[in-house]
Amino acid sequence: MGRRGKAPAYSEVCCPNRECDLYGRTKAGNIVSNGTYATQSGRLRKFICRNCKTVFNERTGTVFFDLRTPEDKVILALKLLLKGLSVRGIAEVLEAKPDTILSWLRRAAEHSAEVENLLLRDLKVSKVELDELWTFVQKKRLKDWKRRRASSGSG
Repeated sequence: MGRRGKAPAYSEVCCPNRECDLYGRTKAGNIVSNGTYATQSGRLRKFICRNCKTVFNERTGTVFFDLRTPEDKVILALKLLLKGLSVRGIAEVLEAKPDTILSWLRRAAEHSAEVENLLLRDLKVSKVELDELWTFVQKKRLKDWKRRRASSGSG
């Protein structure tokens, strides 16, 4: 039986724990692999911070964290929103509930810079289309806010 050799360094991964002394610092040498596990989108790598013992995966802090849906399906939904399809239409095409599509959109809004990089770089979406998406998100947020405010009796 041969030797496994040196474990790969995860120099670009940083600890997501805000309480950790090495939070957000890459190339600190504190992150080691802690195995993998299967998801619908493929295998995910788990990590552990040697400094604070926080266990996390490669999706922690991203749009896809804790999603049970394949990444491709979420990205397709966002692309269809960019192209002007209605939430209800996208839900019908992707065989999902409209509330699910809206939750993906909310996640995307919370991670707007990351989504913008993904859509502009990987999916070759124009800046104008992306601006239209964020305008749609802002209008949706305003409607939700007004509806919540009206139902709470203040207004």
